[in-house]
Amino acid sequence: MTLNVYALQTGSINMPLDALLAGEEGRITVPVPCYLIEHPKGSLLFDSGMHVEMQTDPRSRIGKLTDEFNIEFKQGEEVAAQLALLNVDAEKIDILVNSHLHYDHAGGNEAIPNARLIVQKREWDAGREPDLIASNGYQQHDYNHGHDLELIDGEHDLFGDGSVVCIPTYGHTPGHQSLKLTLGSGRIVCLCGDACYLRRNLDEMRLPSVVHDKVQMRESLERLSGLRKLGAQIFYGHDPEFWATLPAWPRRIA
Repeated sequence: MTLNVYALQTGSINMPLDALLAGEEGRITVPVPCYLIEHPKGSLLFDSGMHVEMQTDPRSRIGKLTDEFNIEFKQGEEVAAQLALLNVDAEKIDILVNSHLHYDHAGGNEAIPNARLIVQKREWDAGREPDLIASNGYQQHDYNHGHDLELIDGEHDLFGDGSVVCIPTYGHTPGHQSLKLTLGSGRIVCLCGDACYLRRNLDEMRLPSVVHDKVQMRESLERLSGLRKLGAQIFYGHDPEFWATLPAWPRRIA
């Protein structure tokens, strides 16, 4: 199966390193990625990055999180503009898959209005339950836009041919999911979202300082480690060193 896969960057965030790797000191600037996948049956966007208003007034979007998370997001880095550079109309994307509903993964959903939105049911439910909204840092204005919604439970084959499969990687949030791609060459790529921020999380089996469910997130890291041992290439969620190894623009990775 022939897939065209592009890695897009919708800004960067400077944050405490401890937020990604428990016990570490200092700060780190990380990319905010999303991925365009072109399949013969349609176009798919995995995550949508940050909302365009984060370029000018991030506090209005994420409130006190801006005290620790410094947003670096320029005009032209929003997802619709990034897609336009690839001659892709954001309004014509067929499928939008959110790994989870945080502001840097679902913030651009509004710019992809006509896609079918695919989310794990437990993630969507958490994003509508007041206590879980508060404890997980969800912002409903990121993802509540009336999309044609498909809620899934566990693994889900998006095109019915095994080439693009949602895999559950719970723990970071109640219903986090990653995306496993199987290319025509047999190469396997796993877009892991926040199930694994940095290569060091996987190499050292170390969790971030803040996580919804530590047991589930460790199990998800073990699943990703198993895939890596079988030869899968892991695309770490916010690893600047890994991001620097990808091709220059356009970042076609398959």
